[in-house]
Amino acid sequence: MFGDIMGMMGKLKETQQKIEETKKRLDFVLIDEQSSDGLLKVTLTANRTVKSIEIDDSLLDDKEQLEDYLVLVINKAIQKASDVNEAELGAVAKDGMPNIPGMDLFK
Repeated sequence: MFGDIMGMMGKLKETQQKIEETKKRLDFVLIDEQSSDGLLKVTLTANRTVKSIEIDDSLLDDKEQLEDYLVLVINKAIQKASDVNEAELGAVAKDGMPNIPGMDLFK
């Protein structure tokens, strides 16, 4: 029994290390999003860090429209990045969790 606990602790530590490695890797996974007309483009990492924003000159004449575009496109990009992030980290966590009866957290 004591060996089982030590084995589980080792597995948890290994999983924690894999999660940290995955987080670092997600800094290099880029998510691109753009407005439907292509006038605004945003690139984020899967860790939800903005890497670039490209704004067509035609949007510079209308501050309110530009603000609306920024909110919509950035929110869509953040959602996509969050989906990728959660899927990747969830897969690592699920794969690394020891089989503890009654603890079926990832069904």
